[in-house]
Amino acid sequence: MKKLIHIITNTNPSGKLTDIALLVFRVLLSTELIVAHGLKKLGIGVSEAEQVPNPLHLPEAFNSLFADAANLVFPVFVIFGLFTRVAVLPILAVTLTGYFILHWNDALLVKDTPFMYSLCYLFLLFMGAGRYSVDNFLTKK
Repeated sequence: MKKLIHIITNTNPSGKLTDIALLVFRVLLSTELIVAHGLKKLGIGVSEAEQVPNPLHLPEAFNSLFADAANLVFPVFVIFGLFTRVAVLPILAVTLTGYFILHWNDALLVKDTPFMYSLCYLFLLFMGAGRYSVDNFLTKK
C-alpha cells in the first residue's frame, strides 16, 4: 500500500511510467482526432462530407488537402511515434488556426475543442513520443 501511495503522489515518475503514459496519450488522442474530425471530412459516418473552412484564403485544393492530412495522415504518424515532432506541426497549424482565427470570437464551449487539441499536441511537441515509438527505435542505431 505504501508503494502504491508513493507511485500516485510521486511528482517525478519513473521513465517507464512516463513512456507508457506518452504511448497511451498519443494513441488515444490521435485516434480521437481521426475518428471525430478526420473521417467527417471524407464523409464517413455523416450524410455529407464536412466542408473545410479556409480562413487564410489559401488555394482551395491545398487547404482541403492540408486539413485532411492534418486530421487523417499525420495523426497516424503520431500513433506510431514516427517523426512525431514533425508530424505534430501540421496538426498544430490546423488546430491553432481553428482556435485563433475561426473560433476566436465564439463562445468558450465552441472554441474549447481546438484549444484542447492544441494544448495536447503542443505537449507532444515538447515531450516527444517516448521510448515506445518508432522514433526511439530509429535513434538507437
